[in-house]
Amino acid sequence: MAARSCAVLAGLVLVLGATAAAADDRPPKDLHLVGDHWTPWNPPTEFPEGARVYTIVRGDTLWDLAAKNLGNPYLWPQIWEKNQYILDAHWIYPGDPLVLAIEAVPVEQVTEVEPAPVVEGEAPTDQGMRNVQSAASAARPPQQLGTEDDIYCSGFVSDLEETLPYHITGSEYQVLSPTLYGEGSSGHLQGVYGTVDTVKYNLSLGDVVYLDGGRAGGLAPGMVLTAVLPAEVVLHPLTNQPIGRMHHYQGRVRVIAVQDQTAIGEIVQACAPILVGASLRVFEPEPVPLARRTPARPINDPADAASLVSAPVIVTADDGVISLGADHVVYIDRGAADDVTPGDIFTIYRMNREGFPPLPIGELAVLSVQPHTAVAKILDSSATIYRGDRLERK
Repeated sequence: MAARSCAVLAGLVLVLGATAAAADDRPPKDLHLVGDHWTPWNPPTEFPEGARVYTIVRGDTLWDLAAKNLGNPYLWPQIWEKNQYILDAHWIYPGDPLVLAIEAVPVEQVTEVEPAPVVEGEAPTDQGMRNVQSAASAARPPQQLGTEDDIYCSGFVSDLEETLPYHITGSEYQVLSPTLYGEGSSGHLQGVYGTVDTVKYNLSLGDVVYLDGGRAGGLAPGMVLTAVLPAEVVLHPLTNQPIGRMHHYQGRVRVIAVQDQTAIGEIVQACAPILVGASLRVFEPEPVPLARRTPARPINDPADAASLVSAPVIVTADDGVISLGADHVVYIDRGAADDVTPGDIFTIYRMNREGFPPLPIGELAVLSVQPHTAVAKILDSSATIYRGDRLERK
């Protein structure tokens, strides 16, 4: 038997609860035997390196598994996101595998370095030693540089003039309030409980929304759109000039029906509460980049200060965080037009006093690129990292 994965939240109106329950009580059909259990899904047999895989047992729900493994039941969409073979999150089946997390594979430390061949009469060089280290690093398996949430639940810095093609114009909850005594002088519905208005502002997984555009705007059933919240203009930390506008990803909407000028969608993934008025753009899947990690730039062999004068810099971070370190998602002022690609790794530098060399203080990896900016994740840090710190591609 299947296990229901979503908990019913208190406070919903009775009509809504009854409708949701009716939909959830229809389990998928066409079960088939996979190994020793029955399931309607097609579970994978191979998993990414570092994946922590759990086998579903009777009584499990994504809600409870998120509470146990992620510390917060409301994070259950993060588990569903890693298990896309489950087409309906309300139904999970005992015996099916679940990827709960994808943990970074530890980087092996090179403890013994064989020196480069020495020409008689010459001393071994630091460059020769680094070449041997690089060769040893190349033999290591590649590892993921982040997670899907780092890409799909972060955001991007757009050009200032960029506009997004679609918008959420309403939700199902705007018509669920009862009409009691008709319209008052203000035009709002009036009743014994006061003005009747929207009953739910923060939309989430499973909620039905209405979109502009429709068939005439290129929408079709099955299309998936990313919900985006435009935010503040990003100023360059060194010049104080605007470089673009920050946009935060809120989740995804799947189109389920279209009319000529409008469409109906369902929220199928949520990183944050989604609001009526949110902008939308076509969802583009992006794999988490892989790379072979190499030893960090040693403190006794920094880049030349002159080469960092016009180097890329960190311009902002998620949630406006100021003091940054390992695992923080940040945004840099270079993108695809500057030949930056997902998987690129940069050394992070703090500029020193005049006459002193720059100080290497960490590394970051590029996860996703826009034309002139990129999303990156700090891999490690030896000191607090700030906006304006310089970058050198490894």
